Amino acid sequence: MPIHPELLKALVCPVTKLPVSMLDSNRLEKLNRLIDDGSVETLGGHPVTEPLTEALITRNNKTIYRIKQGIPVMLEDQAMAAEQIAG
Repeated sequence: MPIHPELLKALVCPVTKLPVSMLDSNRLEKLNRLIDDGSVETLGGHPVTEPLTEALITRNNKTIYRIKQGIPVMLEDQAMAAEQIAG
């Protein structure tokens, strides 16, 4: 279920207060490959084991937030550092 565009306009990172946008399909695919390899963890230090169908990324491209069943999970300890998919 896609996130409603009006909700997307209102969302900001709870830590930096920067706006977020949808993570593009190429980076989402790369992130999911890394999740399958067991190479991704949350900012809280927990491994990410479930692939993402959608995600948000902060304007500065540093933090990724999962969208689960159409609901953004905007919790700092469940966010992922975008540097894990750099390169």
